Amino acid sequence: MIRKIVHIDEEKCNGCGACANACHEDAIAMVDGKARLIKDDYCDGLGDCLPACPMDAIKIIEREANDYDEAAVKARIAAKKIAENTKKNGSPVHVCPGSMARSLQHMEDEKTSCPSNDNSQAASNNGFKPVSRLNQWPVQIKLVPTQAPYFEGAKLLIAADCTAYAYANFHQEFMRGRITLIGCPKLDAVNYSEKLTEILRNNDIQSVTILRMEVPCCGGLEMAAKKAIQDSGKFLPWQVVTISIDGEILE
Repeated sequence: MIRKIVHIDEEKCNGCGACANACHEDAIAMVDGKARLIKDDYCDGLGDCLPACPMDAIKIIEREANDYDEAAVKARIAAKKIAENTKKNGSPVHVCPGSMARSLQHMEDEKTSCPSNDNSQAASNNGFKPVSRLNQWPVQIKLVPTQAPYFEGAKLLIAADCTAYAYANFHQEFMRGRITLIGCPKLDAVNYSEKLTEILRNNDIQSVTILRMEVPCCGGLEMAAKKAIQDSGKFLPWQVVTISIDGEILE
């Protein structure tokens, strides 16, 4: 039959994954870094994914397609949840020691003795040796637990991987006093919003800062964080800060 259905322009798609997160029918998946409609039967043609796409790569067209199969969609989503729960609660799996949750504490910036003829980094920092502002481990969104003591009463920083490299004062201005979570939806190809929702819902988070790059693919991280705030059912103060590729904060 001829009906309305989603069409994804793969040439325009930047692989951010925002559309997959927005699709209530779970009809879109990331394949080889691009968004793909998994099966015509799963798409209801309503277009919930359209506003999420930062590249205008999705539109609704009319073409020959199988009827939308609501029962098949519900069965697929249920099977997916069962698989996820089995993986989460099933047989114990080996946990890498490097992924164990822990809190970190740091001394305040220490003065360094810099010879007058020394042009080292310490000298350029007015005689102060900067220290790390990382307050917990791990930091990757994929690796952090959904509940940990360091989340209680925390101000949360959700940052795109590249921001730490682009913005010189990342530790002092953004990480200091916050719990830092980093990720890249284009590289990880996962739905961050579900895990972030659990973190916000299960812990006493005080505020959320979303730090992203100006590039379009960072829109996926911003969308996932905003969706998590909404789905958590909490009223949390939040802000989005955008960093340019040359290391400036964009207003």
